[in-house]
Amino acid sequence: MIASMLGGGDEDRVRLLDPGAGTGCLAAAAVEHFAARGLRELEIVAWEIDLDLHPSLCATLEYSATWAAEQGLSVRWSVCGGDYIQDTASAVETDDDLERFDAVIMNPPYRKVNGQAGARLALERIGLPITNLYTAFLALAAMQLVPGGVLAAITPRSFANGPYAAPFRRFFFGLTGVERLHLFESRRQVFADSGVLQENVIFSVRRGERPRSVRLSFSDGIADVARIREAAADEIVQLDDPQLFLRIPRRVEDVGIAATMAALPASLESLDIAVSTGRVVEFRAREHLRRAPAPGTVPLLRPNHFGESGIHWPDVGARERPNALAVSPASEKLLLPNETYVLVKRMTSKEERRRVRAAVSDPSAAPGPQIAFENHLNVFHRENRGLPPGLARGLAAFLNSSLVDCYVRQFNGHTQINATDLRHLRYPDAESLSELGATLGVEQLEQEDLDRAVEEALHGSVAPLVRSAA
Repeated sequence: MIASMLGGGDEDRVRLLDPGAGTGCLAAAAVEHFAARGLRELEIVAWEIDLDLHPSLCATLEYSATWAAEQGLSVRWSVCGGDYIQDTASAVETDDDLERFDAVIMNPPYRKVNGQAGARLALERIGLPITNLYTAFLALAAMQLVPGGVLAAITPRSFANGPYAAPFRRFFFGLTGVERLHLFESRRQVFADSGVLQENVIFSVRRGERPRSVRLSFSDGIADVARIREAAADEIVQLDDPQLFLRIPRRVEDVGIAATMAALPASLESLDIAVSTGRVVEFRAREHLRRAPAPGTVPLLRPNHFGESGIHWPDVGARERPNALAVSPASEKLLLPNETYVLVKRMTSKEERRRVRAAVSDPSAAPGPQIAFENHLNVFHRENRGLPPGLARGLAAFLNSSLVDCYVRQFNGHTQINATDLRHLRYPDAESLSELGATLGVEQLEQEDLDRAVEEALHGSVAPLVRSAA
């Protein structure tokens, strides 16, 4: 599937780069692909930092070259054993002749890059503050493409949104346009043995060109029959989006959902609402944590205090988890006035039916003059004070709606919801949110009833789209 995205091989000769080649599986697939399409000459440059893999890699390439010769395709190959990121970044930095390629195929390593690692520093010197190896591989390989060259890769989907990958997205989508994209919707199959609990994508981009449409396909695993649809390019990457999120509308109805969200009148800024992560990072505040409330402590809210019917504090069943924070001069900066806030879990489990889980925290849920929120919560507030109760209830209901869930899934392929994702959303105006909150009161509704209330608050523009998508 990855090799098929490299194009038809209409030229007589193609130079192919395989960085992080491993034992050569992708290069071999590319040889097969180009041979089937009648290419005359193929040159492969494979990079692999693990020298123990070189014998297997060389054997694969030699076998592929011998097989290709019988098909009328001449294959030359070479293997590089250095650090692809540092060596290529250095070539960019020093204006040395950067090798150019007509095609790139890759399954890059997926791992965080330490802030002091040589690869990280090399990237920062050329203006690419990238924090994950796989996005570093993608960015550098895209630079090595000739105009019109194609890169095909399989990666996790975490680059599609969030603040950490924003510099990469701005660079990568400024250089290339997406042509094809296949989404593995299950986290339990592809990369399951590596513990990568994200949706994974196969995609191809072309340097210097932005196609008018993108071919999308979807399946749980590689053996399933894929669903296929065409989407306009601006449904995938909107060039006027400052964050340049990569959206993947699974169904035609998702386009209408995105349009409905985009048409909402308010941003968090216009609502005079801020969202930030909770202040209590537990390993840094360990000396202040208390398992049970006691004099001299304030309630500490964590994700485990979320229940189906709102906030449940304290959580007496969680013996190893704190429920309170001791008040002292050192912990004062971690506290907020105990008023009405909207909380959203930063991480949701694979089993939860909604990607966004919101709840209202008010003094009736966790009594006391002050309160603390743990860092795995996003907190909606106004200048570090609470929100009007009706507005807070309406905001939480909107965030818990199927409309928001369907929309967020278009650009979020993992279980983490960042404050940046929440700032990226459009919202109903304050009056509509307050009316929604007043209509709902404090009662917890079934999903269908909640969606109906949100539909009415948005003047009937939502539910048919959401039901169709569901």
